[in-house]
Amino acid sequence: MYGLVNKALCEMITRGHGEATWERIRAVADVDVEVFISMDSYPDAVTYQLVGAAAGILGEDVPQLLYTFGRHWVLDTAAQHYGHLLQAGGRSFREFMLALPNFHARVALMMPQLVPPEFACSDVAEHTLTLHYRSQRPGLAPFVEGLIDGLGELFKVEVQCRRIPDASEGPSHTVFDVGWSPVA
Repeated sequence: MYGLVNKALCEMITRGHGEATWERIRAVADVDVEVFISMDSYPDAVTYQLVGAAAGILGEDVPQLLYTFGRHWVLDTAAQHYGHLLQAGGRSFREFMLALPNFHARVALMMPQLVPPEFACSDVAEHTLTLHYRSQRPGLAPFVEGLIDGLGELFKVEVQCRRIPDASEGPSHTVFDVGWSPVA
């Protein structure tokens, strides 16, 4: 993964729990990188080790930490560093979700080593859709749920997102039922 992912995880942890906690997480994860370079590529194992160590030290389970990180990614990291890409993705939650399958194609222009997930939308209605998520990286569906909820907050809609059990075509494919309505 690109360093910007690990850097964002570091920012989320240090903002909420302090630098000393992050250093403890790095030590437990056995990650000797002191500063992640956003555009450098790092082994996926580094990210998984950091997330696992963070969950253990913070007393959270990994899915909850990944969900929180997904929200942080949209509301903090992407908003601060990639706002132009978010704005280009659509003017509403619906537009953004329908454009999501093409989002990583734009990002890949800036990051040639990117191995992005794939998204596809089906069963699209006015306030609902089915989102198909495929990734070579296992276990990141909770991160996607956090992204979707973060996008809902960004676009000021209330989102209902649930994984459709047993609808996947294998371990790399997760299906979400997504609905939204304006915030009251």
